[in-house]
Amino acid sequence: MDNNTTILDRNCFLYHNLVKIFKALVQSLTSWIGASIRFLLTTMGILWFTAYHAAGQEGPIPTSVERTIDGGYTFMRNGSPYYVRGAGGIEYIADVARFGGNSIRTWSHDNAKEILDEAHRHGITVMMGLWVQHERHGFDYDNAERVASQLEMFSQVIDQLKDHPALLAWSVGNEVDLNYSNTNVWYAVEDIAAMIQRKDPNHPVTTITAGLDSTEVFLIKERCPSLDFYGINTYGDLDKLPSQIERYGWTGPYMITEWGPNGHWEVARANWGAPIEQTSGSKAESYGRRYAEKIYAERRTCLGSYAFLWGQKQETTSTWYGLHTEKGKPTETLWSVSQSWQGHFSQADRIPAPASIVSIGGAPPVLRAGEKVAVPVDFMIADRVKGAKLWYEILPESTDIKSGGDAESRPPSLSYKSLGRMKPGTYRGNPLAFRTPSKPGPYRIFVYLEAEGFVAYGNLPFFVEPRGPQERPSRALEFMPIPLNEQP
Repeated sequence: MDNNTTILDRNCFLYHNLVKIFKALVQSLTSWIGASIRFLLTTMGILWFTAYHAAGQEGPIPTSVERTIDGGYTFMRNGSPYYVRGAGGIEYIADVARFGGNSIRTWSHDNAKEILDEAHRHGITVMMGLWVQHERHGFDYDNAERVASQLEMFSQVIDQLKDHPALLAWSVGNEVDLNYSNTNVWYAVEDIAAMIQRKDPNHPVTTITAGLDSTEVFLIKERCPSLDFYGINTYGDLDKLPSQIERYGWTGPYMITEWGPNGHWEVARANWGAPIEQTSGSKAESYGRRYAEKIYAERRTCLGSYAFLWGQKQETTSTWYGLHTEKGKPTETLWSVSQSWQGHFSQADRIPAPASIVSIGGAPPVLRAGEKVAVPVDFMIADRVKGAKLWYEILPESTDIKSGGDAESRPPSLSYKSLGRMKPGTYRGNPLAFRTPSKPGPYRIFVYLEAEGFVAYGNLPFFVEPRGPQERPSRALEFMPIPLNEQP
């Protein structure tokens, strides 16, 4: 072996070993960096988790209503502006943040600690309601002893809840002005608000009225100086509110504390008195438009809003106000609220809902008992959707109608039929066939369309008359209960 070969071999040996050493160094360094990053991330996660959950033990997060440099108003929470994208209701709290909201509103302090804790776990705030008793429920605001007892009860509630970090604000009463005559209630509201201001300097206080009325504005300004802002529940009249509020005498900060579709008292009616409900497609359009034009556009003085209702309830119908179905599924209207919360205001900017029911029927019909009927339904299923379920049910018209959101019972479902699965596309006037009940009276047919877990809906009231003495007997309607797993 010559010297050149020996040198080459030695160089090859050194080269291969240097490569191995270099690879080993790189692997060690990478492993060390990876372990360090993992340790850092883990430590940061533990610190965040500890700080997050310890916050529940550390006391209140200060919130106030402050003037802005342009002469408007804003919530300041922990030193930063806080615009409320809120939901009225205490169900499905985790979904509020998932769909883009940041706050919920309650009407009373029932289960308050549990609600505050859950809200805090999901990073959202709570406007805590204090249910001030209503004259229409029999409370007498000339009875000093009962008024003082109510004040003392709320004083204890404030002591218990005022330091919770999820608390945003206090609402002293909800629609105490509904069907009332004794205006002494506003002195009681002031006494409660003043007590809260003494006990809890960290959270603002409001009261909430049923709509906007110049008389209530005058009484609140005169008798309730301790309030930090004004809360208004409004539905169809939200379209007029921005142009009315200063004219009615309110120039300070305010909030839309309930809003949604046209109320059952604000719509056209069938000849027999049944109110005609918007379809979910019509509601979705009005939710989006009202949020963009009547709430967010007024954010200079409007502190935010709480969409109604996060959850479901029977109020005139089972679908009128709920952003969820009876089984807790999100609706087409909730999709619209979520799009608004995420800042998609223009129609071109909004992602279409998975399913939409645009219209159902025409004028509410009067039909014969046992008559076969075809009702046109216009609906759409988004192109991205693989398929959608379509079904209907028939119910008697509700007779358990209350006011002010008081609890109502749902009529029993008389018949149900699944219409199978529908492909993506636009369906115009596709007739829905059914046979009317044999018993005369007012009814509604509800149509549902579900895609990607969201439910669109619409209903049509109709009236059944008895068949004439010369008419052939009708074929009886086969009643069929709705299977539990098929209910919307």
